[in-house]
Amino acid sequence: MTSTKTVLIAGASGYLGRYAVREFKERGYHVRALVRDPEKVKTVGAHGEPAVHNIIDEFVIGDVTAPESIKGICKGVDIVFSALGLTAPHPTFTSNDVDYLGNKRILDQAVSEKVSRFIYVSVFNQDKMAEIPSIKAHERFAADLKQSGISWAVIRPNGYFSDMGRFFSMAQSGHIFMIGEGEKKINPVHGADLAKVCVDAVEGESREIPVGGPDVYTFRETMELAFHACGKTPWITSLPFWLAEGGLNVTAIFNRNLADLFSFAIEALKFDHIAPAHGTRHLKDFFAELATKTH
Repeated sequence: MTSTKTVLIAGASGYLGRYAVREFKERGYHVRALVRDPEKVKTVGAHGEPAVHNIIDEFVIGDVTAPESIKGICKGVDIVFSALGLTAPHPTFTSNDVDYLGNKRILDQAVSEKVSRFIYVSVFNQDKMAEIPSIKAHERFAADLKQSGISWAVIRPNGYFSDMGRFFSMAQSGHIFMIGEGEKKINPVHGADLAKVCVDAVEGESREIPVGGPDVYTFRETMELAFHACGKTPWITSLPFWLAEGGLNVTAIFNRNLADLFSFAIEALKFDHIAPAHGTRHLKDFFAELATKTH
């Protein structure tokens, strides 16, 4: 009888992290979750991601920016899965502190504990946004992972449904300011569909896996879809890129971390993000689910 494999999930309380917990658990893994606050996973997330507190086998309560709190995190671990990254501006820490240094602290322990495989979630189209601070941090870590000697997979999703959920929140307010004309295209992916790809990646050789969802929309179409889901007439005001970038420069004077995250949002609207299609879940249905929750 083979013994159950243990997976360490970093970023377990996030949108993708929760779906990954569920997917690994359903496939028979022993799940060790790194979280800062275990309370967070007791309830369904803002974008419908599942409450997973009851199916996690063990919690490590720690913070990757505090090395002492994650000591010994990879002991007895077979697989590391990291969807760890800064998704909102932090008053103290930058993308480099979390996305690069935080993941690096886990990788160093994974190497010394002889973990068999490390799966890391980065970004699609990284080469077109190489100068953006968050992308730099992700890619710096991906480069270290590839040099580490551990068998690896780098998953490259082009956008989560939870990212599109921000358009839904804006549509609820009745008005969206859009940077550019919104004619660039994207096929974002649902967290559950993406989690399947991530767990599938445990088996196989070291490689990069670009991931999108089944439906392609322009950014304007995703916004219109969000308006329709919440029963409002689309009202979208287009702002030129030069104006947004001017605003970014002003923001940077007062809040560097906020500007760094904004710079990714602006840059991402400048080109298509069409990745190989995976999964069966549709953005239209996701917006409809969000609408039922808010009514």
